Amino acid sequence: MNERLNIIKERYNFLKEELTKEEVYNDLSKMTSYSKELIGLEEIVKTFEEYEKTLDDIEAAKELLKDPEYIEFANEELETANKNKERLEASLKILLLPKDPNDEKNVVMEIRGAAGGDEANIFAGDLFRMYQKYSEKSGWNLEILHEVPGESGGYAQIEFMLKGDSVYSKFKYESGSHRVQRVPATESQGRVHTSTATVIVMPEAEAVDIEIKENDLKIDVYHSGGAGGQSVNTTDSAVRMTHLPTGIVVTCQNERSQLKNKAKALEILKTRLYDLELQKQEEALGTERRNKIGTGDRSEKIRTYNYPQNRVTDHRIGLTLMNLDKIMEGNIDNIIEALITEDQKRKMGE
Repeated sequence: MNERLNIIKERYNFLKEELTKEEVYNDLSKMTSYSKELIGLEEIVKTFEEYEKTLDDIEAAKELLKDPEYIEFANEELETANKNKERLEASLKILLLPKDPNDEKNVVMEIRGAAGGDEANIFAGDLFRMYQKYSEKSGWNLEILHEVPGESGGYAQIEFMLKGDSVYSKFKYESGSHRVQRVPATESQGRVHTSTATVIVMPEAEAVDIEIKENDLKIDVYHSGGAGGQSVNTTDSAVRMTHLPTGIVVTCQNERSQLKNKAKALEILKTRLYDLELQKQEEALGTERRNKIGTGDRSEKIRTYNYPQNRVTDHRIGLTLMNLDKIMEGNIDNIIEALITEDQKRKMGE
């Protein structure tokens, strides 16, 4: 581990030195690449430097033990330093785990009402609000890309983009089937019903990730929907984009301009194609797929939200929390942190 850490430290110092040079500063591509790499190594190097200082503290305390006058003080210093050493070693092992190259990316999310009719759509709306609240607290920007409202509230389908700091690293475990158990507003006899909504989280594709040929696209334009009066768009601004090789269809109508809707649809299509490629890679790496949290199957039931008991349970890691009311207000940090911790434990086990 120390050998790897010394190599990383050397690379970090090299990058710092390079970024002071005029020829690098004037090369935007190289400067951006070096700066990004430097930021990615900074936490590891700072932790390693603290670890090295702690090792020095341990040696200094051992030297003090030779002096009878300082034995008590030296033992206290040694105990503190050894605890720091254990803590820092654990942190370094986690920091040295292979990084998911998508962790820093923005995401496109899709939520659909599934089994349960109107209640499933209402629950899809509740999940969207939960993610929206969390995003606001995190300082992320949320942009709705496409929505199909449910007849009784919520959404039959809603797609949105989240932009911010390391969004995918926090939300990549949310894909799957979410189950709700509660008495629907439409239930006259007070019986608890079970409904489901599905969530898909996709890392935003960058220009270098996916290339789409113009001949592979079929683009249709039509009037976007509206609430009536001035809200109705009377021009053909809505865009439906079909990727012929895969059959993936993307719809975008939230912008007033056809050109903007087309650009946004293309962006979503690239993200969907990139996500499809990631799924293929996961299927090829069978062992890695099995060791992931859950099966990785989009239809897998990952979480249950039980309203009568104010309980939420994540079935993949056996986590149960009795504060569903707060969770639905966007306070999902405990769930996210538990999933990240479990993922790190499994990777360390490998």
